[in-house]
Amino acid sequence: MQSKLRSRIATSGIARGAAIPLRTAMVARYDARLIGRSVNWLVRGRETTNLTYDLDALNRDQLCWFVSAVSGTAVGQVRTWIQELADDKQLFDHVTTRLSTNPRRGICAKEPRWARRFGWYALVRAIQPEHVVETGTHLGLGSCAIAAALLRNGHGRLTTIDIEPDSGYLIGEPWANVIDRRTGSSIDVLAELRDVDMFLHDSLHTYDYETKELAAVEPNLRVGATILSDNAHESAALSDWAERTGRHYLFFKEQPAGHWWPGDGIGAAWSRSGSW
Repeated sequence: MQSKLRSRIATSGIARGAAIPLRTAMVARYDARLIGRSVNWLVRGRETTNLTYDLDALNRDQLCWFVSAVSGTAVGQVRTWIQELADDKQLFDHVTTRLSTNPRRGICAKEPRWARRFGWYALVRAIQPEHVVETGTHLGLGSCAIAAALLRNGHGRLTTIDIEPDSGYLIGEPWANVIDRRTGSSIDVLAELRDVDMFLHDSLHTYDYETKELAAVEPNLRVGATILSDNAHESAALSDWAERTGRHYLFFKEQPAGHWWPGDGIGAAWSRSGSW
């Protein structure tokens, strides 16, 4: 009887109005979870920018598939590499110690949460680059992940660029041994670099600025280079550039575990054929 009544209401002229209580309950359940997570973060968290968090289990596996697609590596091997970073106690302890002694520790995370940086690490392990270039060092959390992958590869160096001279506070030995830190305009420095196998844009996330970085680094990319854009959900710069230059493009979106922030993402442009 109730089923027939609901069916009649759903097909009647009052359907939209009658659905308001149900729709209100759906919104309230979602908002209650979001408010709860937000309050928990306000009470327990510290960060004011570059938020860090864990990915939920499904999203972490989706990241493995993203890396597999971009690099052409078996997904099982990608999972092994991502777990390798998760189990890196030496790096975890180093970053945790540096975070606790950071002059800005009152507004920084207490320990590293790698999230999409797992993807950066796994791509370096898969692609085996000789020269990785990163713009936007900030504290250096991503730089440490990339350097850890280079060290396990047994070859390659990272050039990381930031306009702030005090960036890269988290970087220390042995990871610093494979990192060259450059201070200044990323566009100016990119024009000076040569033989870039992997480029990661993680500086000013505007269409115009990212496009300028891509234009500066493009002449210095090796054939078959992989190009990544952090926070690619904010700009179509990399996807437009990939289309213009005849590359593949793929985007990964984060799903943080138990965090109010909706997550960021990674854009990737690459050429499997080895020619453009």
